[in-house]
Amino acid sequence: MKFVAFERAKQGTGASRRLRITGRTPGIVYGGSTPATPIELDHNALWHAIKKEAFHASILDMELNGTESKVLLRNVQMHPFKQLILHIDFQRVEATTKLQMKVPLHFSGEENSPAVKLDACLINHIVNELEIACLPAGLPEFIAVDLSNLKKGTSLHVNDMSLPKGVTAVTRGKENPVIVSVVTPAAEVVEAPAAAAAPAKGKAAAKPKK
Repeated sequence: MKFVAFERAKQGTGASRRLRITGRTPGIVYGGSTPATPIELDHNALWHAIKKEAFHASILDMELNGTESKVLLRNVQMHPFKQLILHIDFQRVEATTKLQMKVPLHFSGEENSPAVKLDACLINHIVNELEIACLPAGLPEFIAVDLSNLKKGTSLHVNDMSLPKGVTAVTRGKENPVIVSVVTPAAEVVEAPAAAAAPAKGKAAAKPKK
């Protein structure tokens, strides 16, 4: 995706407030060998852009002063209750430097899995995005996760996933985190104790009266 930014001349709380009144959003782009640069963007164009998944999970082409550069969205500060973007941060991307970023998971095949088709189980999505590390050229917009082989009593872990070439998962000390778990239907859990309680009730009724 491509967007246009403009260098921001004035900084500070008051200047940012006046900028928002004119329909602009203050921001900053940092990283690489170039000093951090204050920028401003058209708010309406930015508002529509942040609704797209690719704007959050892919390398973006930023045009600034007639020059294009590769950047990643790093932070969006929203107003507590207004539909207003208060500030936005971008990081410059260098082709030879690995980056870490969270990308969305796209699940498929759930309805065809034995867990759902044969045992009427529920599929619980523990996470919907995964933090990964890779070179900029290998950054995927999303990671496809096939759930068609899930069975009752199982779960899908990070190590069970097929990641794109050159992409590794960042688990931050967690050993093989769970991505998806299979939940047994509530009816099966409830019926078992009820069946076990029936004989006890019958014995109580068989006691002779005094």
